[in-house]
Amino acid sequence: MKVKKQKRHRRAVRFYTACFGFREPFKILCDGTFVHHLLTNGITPADTALANILGASVKIFITRCVVAELKRLGSSYSDSHDVARNLITARCDHEKQKSAVACITEVIGENNPEHFFVATQDAELRNKFHQIPGVPAIYALRNALFLERPSTFQQEFVKAAEERRSHLGDLEYKILKKKRVSTDEARDSFDANEIKILETQDLKSYCKRKGTVTKDGIKFKRNKAKGPNPLSCKKKKIQGNADAASRKESGVDDNTRSRSRKRKRSRKSKSTTEPIV
Repeated sequence: MKVKKQKRHRRAVRFYTACFGFREPFKILCDGTFVHHLLTNGITPADTALANILGASVKIFITRCVVAELKRLGSSYSDSHDVARNLITARCDHEKQKSAVACITEVIGENNPEHFFVATQDAELRNKFHQIPGVPAIYALRNALFLERPSTFQQEFVKAAEERRSHLGDLEYKILKKKRVSTDEARDSFDANEIKILETQDLKSYCKRKGTVTKDGIKFKRNKAKGPNPLSCKKKKIQGNADAASRKESGVDDNTRSRSRKRKRSRKSKSTTEPIV
């Protein structure tokens, strides 16, 4: 059951991030009922509990009107009032203090520009936000937190927005129409040029048949294929002839080479050959 709940929460968070531009850290706007429920059921620290269901870091906000309403509720809500004072204050710009429901409704507006997750235990307020696109609602049940699924109105709003994006607007239609007119004109001029070219080609062929030549422009002479390179066809020299030629150039004969290679023998002296008496 816990795994299914996590998957459902991830799917809902992915829907709001992809379709309405929610980004981390997620901003959560609380009312007094939600803060009081967290304290009475021991769901603390609240930021870690909310981060677990959303899968990302969070920042918890509250308005001055909600804090003032908790203060008016008396001593039974004194702890909730003290905790609410330490939360980040969201700007509401009310000169006269309003009820929590009216204040949060005005902060959210028609399209939730600040991308708030609304955390409340008021079921009527959550149902009201189901009719506003891009307002995810969080509520608590005993000691567990839940993120509501996107309502059918929000899903249909996203589908309609995608269809609107796929169709052309008035400005885009006008630009496309102008481009079509310009391309048609260019195509007509191109067809006229093609007709002129064909006429000139027919005239040239007629003149060739009659024997008359029209000089339209400079004719370049084509390079004819020449014979092979004579250096590449040169016969290879034999190795023996090359050696002989090199010897002749150096001026050394075979006789001189054989003489220079004769071995010199060393003759022994007579004293060494005589026997010792």
